[in-house]
Amino acid sequence: MAKKNENTNYKVVADNKRARFDYHVEEEFEVGVVLLGSEVKSMRLGSTNIAESYAEVEDGELWLVNSYVAPYKQANIWGHMERRRRKLLAKKKEVAKLWQATSRKGMTIVPLVIYFNDKGRVKMKIGLAKGKNKADKRQTDAKRDWNRQKARLLRHGE
Repeated sequence: MAKKNENTNYKVVADNKRARFDYHVEEEFEVGVVLLGSEVKSMRLGSTNIAESYAEVEDGELWLVNSYVAPYKQANIWGHMERRRRKLLAKKKEVAKLWQATSRKGMTIVPLVIYFNDKGRVKMKIGLAKGKNKADKRQTDAKRDWNRQKARLLRHGE
């Protein structure tokens, strides 16, 4: 029996854990990210943050706004700006759907996770989301606490 080829290049760089707490994510999309060489090297070291960022559609193009990629020390002359706008690569139909949802339905495009795929390319998972109110957040919190308690009870056999 042949062994499955393991994804040795797959690596999660940054995860936006707060997004699922603050938003109802209705649909997810996988998009590419246009980066400079020093940004890719910095991401390989794991110094990236997408917690405060969001995506927007502008002139038919998808952009990532306010994401942080730490400067790469070895690229001191040809470095990059830490919080520059980065272009996201998606299909035209996906961009049109995202634009329509954000302009008409009052939804937001939230970055969920940025990672290197099995081919070693930087990809990002974005979500089309609607904001939660305080009651929804409390309900999510209670559900998470109940699941933890249930797991504890099942583990201890009580």
